[in-house]
Amino acid sequence: MDMLDNLESLQFEPGIKEEDRCWLYLQGRYHGLMIKACAHAAFFCKLLHHLRKSLHEKQTSRVAKIHRIGLLPSTPYEDGFNVGIIGGGHLGKQLARVLLQLVPIPPERLQISTRRPEALDEFQKLGIKCFYHNSDLASWANVIFLCCLPSQLPNICVEIQASLAKTCIVYSFVAAVPLLRLKNLLNHTNILRPQYQFGEGFDNIWGTNKDITDALQDPVLLLANCPYSPAGGIILNSKWVEGILYAALNTCTTEAMPCSQALKLLNELFSAHFEDCGKDGVSCPNFQIQDFVSRVYARSLSQKRPFPWFDLIAVQLKDTPFSNQRLTSTAFQNHLTHLYCGLFGISLTKEQQPVVPTSSPSQ
Repeated sequence: MDMLDNLESLQFEPGIKEEDRCWLYLQGRYHGLMIKACAHAAFFCKLLHHLRKSLHEKQTSRVAKIHRIGLLPSTPYEDGFNVGIIGGGHLGKQLARVLLQLVPIPPERLQISTRRPEALDEFQKLGIKCFYHNSDLASWANVIFLCCLPSQLPNICVEIQASLAKTCIVYSFVAAVPLLRLKNLLNHTNILRPQYQFGEGFDNIWGTNKDITDALQDPVLLLANCPYSPAGGIILNSKWVEGILYAALNTCTTEAMPCSQALKLLNELFSAHFEDCGKDGVSCPNFQIQDFVSRVYARSLSQKRPFPWFDLIAVQLKDTPFSNQRLTSTAFQNHLTHLYCGLFGISLTKEQQPVVPTSSPSQ
């Protein structure tokens, strides 16, 4: 309960001088940026969790067929997806709450490394390991979220560099440090970094005090958080979308999954039709090998071989086959919006449905 609620004289705004009130919009912008950052991190974790679960189910089915015992009832899926957060400040705490409640990640699969673990009592009571040993966290985690200050990053990178597995995904919220600098500091290419920019008109739909987990269960705010949405005046660089898809393919490659099966998993993720998109699914994305690698390489890649390992730094900084063929496709954007809301448990109403593309089916 907010004890200051309805006590206007004790709230933040009345203490602001009249000539300084023009800057109050920054408070809403800050809160909106925090909501978007946590939402996109949660979506990424949900996507990987869903993909890993599908991988497990297909491997279980394949083993059953090899032993000629038929498709037995599947064993319970034990999620081995470990997530680490470096930094226990405001962003680190908010992110931990969102991952716990909305992905959801079990407490034993979440660890936080911070210089002040004693300040994270609420998380320790939930069973989350909170400590100060960045290299230990790096050797344990499948995904690491960097929620530290730019001034702290060089020392943190020195501490974790030797402990990072090639398959570990580093997800950086340190806006002041560009991708190439991160690559050099970590000697690592499996890095994602969302980039946000502010539109000319800022519409404060975010509020300033709304709990982030509550905000992400509000259909209006959830739609505003969709990767291609300009609502609220905070825009996510679309190369992040490309990065998470290539990261998903790297996850399949780690499990030695043939490229044909990896594509099938992605197509299944994007296969949910929204009303009016057509029962025949003509406008639905149907990913092909050449959407992710060059046509020359695609011709030489056997369907039974995994995709090559992708450098996520290069994916986010350069044009790729996906950039040229899919990233700006209306069909892809619409289905991504549907997938995004669906993974958060929100079903779009007819009025909220994405716009049906008028472009050719080849998109």
